[in-house]
Amino acid sequence: MTDTTDGERFRRAADERLQQAYDSPMSLDTYVERVLTNPIAAASGPRYLLAAIESQGTRTVEERGEELDRYRFFDDPFNDGEHAVLGNTAALNAFVDDLRAAAAGRGNDEKIVWIDGPTATGKSEFKRCLVNGLREFSKTDAGRRYTVEWNVTGTSGSARSLSYGSGGDATAWYRSPVQIQPLAVFPDAIRAEIAEAAADETTYPIAADIDLDPFSREAYDYLESTYREEGRRDLFSAVSDRDHLRVTSYVVDVGQGIGVLHAEDDGTPKERLVGSWMSGMLRELDSRGRKNPQAFSYDGVLSQGNGVATIVEDASQHADLLQRLLNVPDENRVKLDKGIGMDVDTQLIVISNPDLDAELDRHAEKDGADPLKALKRRLTRHEFRYLTDRGLEAGLLRREITGQTGVPGVTVGESGANSPPDDATAVDRQGEPDDHVRAAVRTTVRDDDGQTRQRELAPHAVGAAALYAVITRLEADDLPADIDLIEKARLYETGELRRDEEVITAADVAFGDDDGRTGIPVTYTRDVVADLLSEESDRGHPSLPVERVVMPHDVLAAMVDRLADAPVFSRGEIKEFESRHTAVAERVREQQQTDVIDAALAAETVSTETVAEYVEHVYAWDADEPVATDRGQKSPDALAMKVFETETLGRFDEDDYRGTEPTDVVAEFRREQVIRALTRYAWRNRGDEFSVEDVDLDEIPELQTVLTTNDLADLKRRFPELDPGEWADPPADTKTEQVKTATIDRMVEQGYSRASAELTSRAVMRELRETWATLSTDGGKRAGLEDSGDGSSTTLTRGDR
Repeated sequence: MTDTTDGERFRRAADERLQQAYDSPMSLDTYVERVLTNPIAAASGPRYLLAAIESQGTRTVEERGEELDRYRFFDDPFNDGEHAVLGNTAALNAFVDDLRAAAAGRGNDEKIVWIDGPTATGKSEFKRCLVNGLREFSKTDAGRRYTVEWNVTGTSGSARSLSYGSGGDATAWYRSPVQIQPLAVFPDAIRAEIAEAAADETTYPIAADIDLDPFSREAYDYLESTYREEGRRDLFSAVSDRDHLRVTSYVVDVGQGIGVLHAEDDGTPKERLVGSWMSGMLRELDSRGRKNPQAFSYDGVLSQGNGVATIVEDASQHADLLQRLLNVPDENRVKLDKGIGMDVDTQLIVISNPDLDAELDRHAEKDGADPLKALKRRLTRHEFRYLTDRGLEAGLLRREITGQTGVPGVTVGESGANSPPDDATAVDRQGEPDDHVRAAVRTTVRDDDGQTRQRELAPHAVGAAALYAVITRLEADDLPADIDLIEKARLYETGELRRDEEVITAADVAFGDDDGRTGIPVTYTRDVVADLLSEESDRGHPSLPVERVVMPHDVLAAMVDRLADAPVFSRGEIKEFESRHTAVAERVREQQQTDVIDAALAAETVSTETVAEYVEHVYAWDADEPVATDRGQKSPDALAMKVFETETLGRFDEDDYRGTEPTDVVAEFRREQVIRALTRYAWRNRGDEFSVEDVDLDEIPELQTVLTTNDLADLKRRFPELDPGEWADPPADTKTEQVKTATIDRMVEQGYSRASAELTSRAVMRELRETWATLSTDGGKRAGLEDSGDGSSTTLTRGDR
């Protein structure tokens, strides 16, 4: 027996995949039994769409400082987030609310959903996400979608078939061209009884008020007429016999349950909506004195979308159709011809840029005589905006640049298809400054001559571009006096600002409602970055490929310099956007400086154990109690506390002590800053037996700062012989060379390449040269560490950030 080949393995995998996607054809009786146990099998278009969205569950996110439940369906879980809709959760939730009302028949079934917003705000991703999700949901047992197939052969020896033209395969089955719901075969009264039997307090009404499509009606009428002439008493049983009618499942997709009308689609309104007659076929088909529905194309958007959803893209290009759609939600019916109508069950969705607004307001000054008034009343608008969350914008930009999939803040597999997690209580702070914001991007680009080369977007480059784009989208007129645009972006990103002991949340600040309506779109940023990756660089280094690196400031400069060449921005916008560059550039410089100093001082970082020991001794000192050591109970170590405060914190000097005994200013610092923090922690954890060993130091901002914060004063205090002026090419065997070597090594460990670490550290040290000589290392005299004026320290920190 030979081993299975790769080709056979893939073929069998395809067989299994398709087998799982479809049910075997079944009788009408079997289908009805399925409906009674699972009403989704006969759900209306809005109800089916709602079921697909709800099938993936929700997760909790924070957007603009507000906690929201977000439907995982819009993370495009079936495609690893390839077409995830980032942000706009409130608009998506409002869309789902519309579906829920329409599914319940609460009046909203007459509404047309309108997804509106400027270009590059995720509207196309929304459409793709709907298509992807509905397709995959229809492949599951819970989401199977059904229609009917007909075979009219076998009646009185007739060889007639439903094929187009004469002849045809006598054994062929022909599917309803508009995915008609199988219950439509039953008479009205029987459909109502089935709907009542399937209903309970937990389900929505099923789609029972719908008749056969004209194509299926032609088959039904032929069979009924034939069997009536034969004298059959059980006419319905004869017509719906398994030899003539069978129920089959189909995979929902564009053209089968989803109709999409694109901007470039043309034709008469009737052709675009439902299809067209094929005149050549009318001459061949028996029409019995009228047009035969078998000669209709059924390729219009409503025909294709019957059963689930109809999407009109770039709706301003099809404004003439919108008025003609009014009768669809009102009557759920359209006409193929003067004498032939068709019931339609679909959720209407129109997608547009803001230009549809102008089209709808053309006659607004006519008030009651506005011919578009009825249409505007039907439209329920949901506005997509540009992202105002730097973390989400960085994830979107990274996706645009690299093509990688996934959703920022969501673990791979967390939104896996058909497996929503049981616990959806954790909050995904979608904008947390995570790896996707800070990390470098390394990619391969191809030159005009076909040669490939490696390029790198240095750490913070993506984050810098994302922050600048977000800043251009924020309104400055509604800023409180003490909050700038960078801080506003931070509030939108993480929901809060921390200033010493003060915490400002998004709920504390009243911003206007215009953020995200204008600004730099991600497509502009993507194109700028793509050009930078393709351009030659004039940087050089004896051993490192620095010419391959695109730095954060390269990106920011290019984004500003090319504004005037972009036709999408007005002169006023260009001027305003240019003015916002400086604040972002300064923020990036701070981030780079932090990276370099942290890397230089990595070996000097204070351990958690050291801080914990200091805290324990301070606590015992204040209570005049001993501390437990390996050698038994001992008095608090006054020298250890002094060394920590003078050398580790750099907060005090020798003059602040009498030997090892603290003066009043040190004692007040210990009580006001350290012990007070411990007391607050103990109060928050009251009810438990409190012990210093139980303190989570990361939860106390004053102490957490000691563990994580390094500043310039620390750098000079630890390395007084360092010379920033020599950093680019330090002399051998000097302290500068030693510190630089260690710094570059640690930056590489943190995600930099050696080339980008070299460029970043050079930039930081170049800016330090002028201030290095005058930089104070005298802890109590350093900027940001002076006393507050009443003798107490403002914060427990190791320097000005």
